[in-house]
Amino acid sequence: MGAWQSYRLRLQRKRWRIRAFRKRRELSRIVNRTDRIRPSDLLCFSTQRNEAIRLPYFLNYYREMGINHFLIVDNDSTDGSLDYLADQPDVSVWSTKNSYKRSRFGVDWLNWLQMKYGHGHWTLVVDPDEFLVYPFCDTRPLRALTDWLDASSIKSFSAMLLDMYPKGRLDAQPYSAGQNPMEIASWFDSGNYTISKNHALGNLWIQGGPRARVFFPEEPARAPALNKIPLVKWDRRYAYASSTHMLLPRGLNQVFDEWGGEKASGVLLHAKFLDTFTTKAAEELARKQHYAASVEYKAYAATLRDDPDLWCKWSEKYINWRQLEILGLMSKGNWA
Repeated sequence: MGAWQSYRLRLQRKRWRIRAFRKRRELSRIVNRTDRIRPSDLLCFSTQRNEAIRLPYFLNYYREMGINHFLIVDNDSTDGSLDYLADQPDVSVWSTKNSYKRSRFGVDWLNWLQMKYGHGHWTLVVDPDEFLVYPFCDTRPLRALTDWLDASSIKSFSAMLLDMYPKGRLDAQPYSAGQNPMEIASWFDSGNYTISKNHALGNLWIQGGPRARVFFPEEPARAPALNKIPLVKWDRRYAYASSTHMLLPRGLNQVFDEWGGEKASGVLLHAKFLDTFTTKAAEELARKQHYAASVEYKAYAATLRDDPDLWCKWSEKYINWRQLEILGLMSKGNWA
């Protein structure tokens, strides 16, 4: 990279950090328990709106994985989820009625919270419908992974977003609070993915899966990005540039290839497609708060009129992380 481009990226990172500092005024503290955070704690950051039905399993999943504290922004929920979060002893929660879109889809809010509370911690940024799977996650806690990353001088860890879905109509099996969503949405596309390089920031761009296959069959290039870097040893000088797809400094996006092989990576099981999805999609389309004039939710609304079944004869039923590694969707790299 040339000196001029490097300088421009440093300026851009500074702008994102200044923007996040200004956006802090949009957040109202509901319960702040961050004084309980210890120097070695693993932290989870998230934004949510009307996810009351998902939150019990989401919190317990990451507690069992080893997350010590959750820092969550509630964007004007009306379903009681804000009160639920405020009652959780390991959660700090802020609320805002401001525009999700004008906060760069929540990135500014979380950048600020990570700047203030995440410095020196391993931080995980996920949505309430995203569940991290990493090598040996069935036998090793998240701290085992972060300790190995520290020992290997690796500061960021990637995870491909893997859309999960049921076999049959999305509304055929009702989801209940506290239930493992993968009991219903247990299928995924084992192939059907494209990968390209973003030369400006150095990350890989991944698209495909059922959302490209069903909702964007004629324009797969418009399908949502599936590349994520959700786990980072945070420094207050860092900033997410676009959701968790890429960060600045640019070197944090070098998460796949290394000298002599590939780096360890994980998968985010994305349990979006439950019986709650149709209502949620209609709500988000009406709000018009999502990326690219809500083109993704427009596609959902247009296709959901026909009650699509995302399952196809090439769908594969989820078993465990080893299955995902065999399929080439994640890697344990040189972590033994």
